[in-house]
Amino acid sequence: MSEHEKRGCMRVDTGNEGGQSRSPRHFPRVLDIVFSAMGLLVLSPLLGLIAILVRASSPGPVFHRAVRAGVKGRTFTLYKFRTMYHRREDSGPGVTYGDDPRITAVGRVLRRWKLDELPQLVNVLKGEMSLVGPRPEDPRFIPYYPSHLRSILEYKPGITSPASVRYRNESAILPTGNPEAEYIANILPEKLAIDIAYFRTAGLLDHVQLLFKTVLGRR
Repeated sequence: MSEHEKRGCMRVDTGNEGGQSRSPRHFPRVLDIVFSAMGLLVLSPLLGLIAILVRASSPGPVFHRAVRAGVKGRTFTLYKFRTMYHRREDSGPGVTYGDDPRITAVGRVLRRWKLDELPQLVNVLKGEMSLVGPRPEDPRFIPYYPSHLRSILEYKPGITSPASVRYRNESAILPTGNPEAEYIANILPEKLAIDIAYFRTAGLLDHVQLLFKTVLGRR
C-alpha cells in the first residue's frame, strides 16, 4: 500500500464517538451536484483562460493537487490552480504568508480573488466536498485540533464557511517569521470554533446567504 493510500485510510477521533452528537447540517447533495455542474459549465471559458495564464507564468503543471483531510479525517486529493513556483509548494511552511516568495505573480492575483479555488467544483461534483462546509485542512494540522473542537471533522469540507469568509485574507495577517506557529496557536482554534457554532444550527437559507457573501466578498 502506498503512503498516500495509507493516509487515505487515516481515521480521526472526532470526540463524539460513543456519545450523543447532533446530526451534521450539510448543504443538500442534490444542490451540490446541480450548482457545481452548472458552475463548471458556465465558468469553462474563465477556467481555460486561467489555465493558459498559469502555464505561461512559470514552468510546471496547471493544477496543484493537495492532500486534505475530509470527514472523520479521511484524506482526499483537492484540486487548485497552481499559484506557486513548481516544486516549491512543499519547501516551506504549510500556510502562506504576506509576501511569500513561493507564490508567482499570476498566483497572487488568483489568490486575491480566490480564483485558484474554482477547480474545487470538481471535488464537489465527486462528493468529496460541498459548496458549504469547513475548509479542508492539511492533515499535518489535524493533531493540533483542540479536543473540544474536533467534532468539526463530522462535517463534509466545503468551498466556503463562515471562518473562511472571515479569514479570507488570512495570509496577510500571518507573520513572516513563524507563520505556522501563529496559525496553530491563534487562528486555527478560532476558525474551528466559528464553523462549529455555525454548522450546529445553520439551515438552508443560512447556507444560501453565506454563498452570496462569499461571491460578493463580504464578511
